[in-house]
Amino acid sequence: MCGICGFIEKDTADRNNGQTCPPRERILERMMTALIHRGPDQGQSWLSVHAALGFRRLAIIDPGGSVQPMVNETGDKVLVFNGEIYNYQALRLELLNAGHRFSSQGDSEVLLHGYEEWGERLPEHLRGMFAFVIWDEKARTLFAARDPFGIKPLYYTIADGQFIFASEIKGILPHPACEKRMNPEALEQYLSFQYSVLEDTFFQGIRRLLPGHCLTWRQSDSSLSSKRYFSPMPAPADMEKGNAKSEKEWIDELDKAIEDSVKAHMIADVEVGTFLSGGVDSSLIAAKFSGDKTFTVGYGKEDGYYNEIPLARELAEKLQLEQHNKRISEKEFWEAVPEVMYHMDEPSGDSSAVALYFLSREAARHVRVVVSGEGADELFGGYCIYCEPQSLHLYQKLPKSLRKRIARIAGRLPNVRGRSFLMRGAMSLEERFIGNANLFTADERRKLLKCRTKALSPQTFLAGDYEDAEKLDEASRMQYIDLLHWLPGDILQKADRMSMAHSLELRVPYLDREVFGVARRLPARYKQKGQVSKYLFRKVAGKHLPESSSNRKKLGFPVPLGHFLTSEMGTEAIRRAFDSPAAERFFNRDALEELLAGRGFGRGNTNRKLWAVYAFLIWYGIYFPEEGGGRP
Repeated sequence: MCGICGFIEKDTADRNNGQTCPPRERILERMMTALIHRGPDQGQSWLSVHAALGFRRLAIIDPGGSVQPMVNETGDKVLVFNGEIYNYQALRLELLNAGHRFSSQGDSEVLLHGYEEWGERLPEHLRGMFAFVIWDEKARTLFAARDPFGIKPLYYTIADGQFIFASEIKGILPHPACEKRMNPEALEQYLSFQYSVLEDTFFQGIRRLLPGHCLTWRQSDSSLSSKRYFSPMPAPADMEKGNAKSEKEWIDELDKAIEDSVKAHMIADVEVGTFLSGGVDSSLIAAKFSGDKTFTVGYGKEDGYYNEIPLARELAEKLQLEQHNKRISEKEFWEAVPEVMYHMDEPSGDSSAVALYFLSREAARHVRVVVSGEGADELFGGYCIYCEPQSLHLYQKLPKSLRKRIARIAGRLPNVRGRSFLMRGAMSLEERFIGNANLFTADERRKLLKCRTKALSPQTFLAGDYEDAEKLDEASRMQYIDLLHWLPGDILQKADRMSMAHSLELRVPYLDREVFGVARRLPARYKQKGQVSKYLFRKVAGKHLPESSSNRKKLGFPVPLGHFLTSEMGTEAIRRAFDSPAAERFFNRDALEELLAGRGFGRGNTNRKLWAVYAFLIWYGIYFPEEGGGRP
């Protein structure tokens, strides 16, 4: 795991428009320094007349070799790469047979020779997590690609005719051509989705390379083109004619795919541990992986709802694994938030990022690599909301006009049991589901924000994705939306940033090309059965885990947010942020006070709405102190 950065300059003539600029070496060094947490072991750079590439290394495979930036044998192509390629040994053999010659033993050089052999089709050959850039000095062309699910990040901007890129936004900001300005449209969408959902980031002009995409930039005419090489579209086998595979055959096929993936993800020249919660996803990986150290965090009392340590400890003992844990105090929680927001690059309304920060810190004290269970819910139908279409099926047989009238009446009722069912049952799927974190509606965020933007409503923003998946069943369409947006924007974003904050490599065996090949074909009846989510996946887990683990209800990453927001410490932190100049600049005071009044227990998603606003204010104070943000 590493940090990559660099820039391709304009033509050598009139490079700085007569302005005085720091030397290129110093600019690159500042960019690399901003990424040192991603690669504390080694820092190397490569410069030519046209390009400057930087690399910070966390040595996992071939520690003594595979030094980057890596140059091919003819010296005209240079690679910087962040990630791991799990099929690199097979690709290496294929490339050797095609006449290529290798000088290292790791996976990096496979990308260089693979690009020589396959060109822009290289990403289609790769099994792994990756974000890489290859500069062709002779053709003066840059090629970049990101893995299918967005496990590894890559950002870029074109400023003053230069192409500038880095693993994190903070690696781009030191470049003098980059003018730091906030993107208000990103804020408006964030308030609904809980994370930065646009291709454009919170920093105007800086974009993310989307998952499953690659791009080409040509220095000669500053032209940029991108294309999508992978789509996470489900293709359930029960939509095919003549499908006769039995449940047992599906279980065996999925079991083998997961087994092979976990084995591939264990390849390393350092020790590998695993995150272990009380849930089935991480428990199955712990049962299959070949290491012996597990890591867990929790809040509150030993036997409390927000503390998964006892459940994880019990399972670790049954699997004969070491268990390391950390109980997070409220004081530690609040003190960590600014550090979390700094490392996230963009605001995140997901409070579980704080828990993941402490979990990664604990693991980094013992190992350099961990495997984790991200992606299982999105692939196998694990979120309870995916069962909603079955729950609403009979009710939605009523005429829509009648359901609309019932919903209007229900909307005037207090927040009682069944109210949400009646209101959501009057909506189409496209109206009611924008992803797992549906916070402010378009009307609510307009009420909250002082300045309106041209931001689309969440429903309009997702309309094209829903159209692409229109032939799927409703639960599979929901999965597709989450695979496109929620998974890379929230789940994998916090996983990468919180692990890298502690120079820890995090691997996700479920988000594997071969596992997805099985998961995308799972019949709908094997993902949700009644109110049981992840049905077939749980059957696989039942072969390796006690029933108490394989059938455990999904908890997510539980955080006692209601308690923290209403405690003396939390009340002070929130009030300080809401009284800041940044709050005055962006938000209407009456709407903020309404949020404050609704915080606490039994308030639906009011706590999450309030936390999202608070997280933004903390983030803004860190990245824009010169604009009156200041740390609240």
